[in-house]
Amino acid sequence: MATVNVSDDTFETEVLKSSTPVLVDFWATWCGPCKMIAPSLEEISDEMSYSVKVAKVDIDVNQQSAMNYGVRSIPTMILFKDGEPAATLVGAQPKGKIAEWIKQYA
Repeated sequence: MATVNVSDDTFETEVLKSSTPVLVDFWATWCGPCKMIAPSLEEISDEMSYSVKVAKVDIDVNQQSAMNYGVRSIPTMILFKDGEPAATLVGAQPKGKIAEWIKQYA
């Protein structure tokens, strides 16, 4: 399963009402570190599709979702479980660290 692009309009349906945990990557097109972790997130989305959905929110286009969850720097990844934020990881991280973080909280 590839990553899912989520907007302010679809955030509730795709993330908050998801039956599986959702890793939301808050990013922007101009963000270098965001581009660095994008391939890792795609791989995680494929490899861990049984346990987590990976969603991407472009904060330039969807500012409300970023504001709702206090995103101040990007990339910020928030893991949602049962409609609530369970954990937050800020900054570009190696794929292995992101995967371990997901396993810890999902």
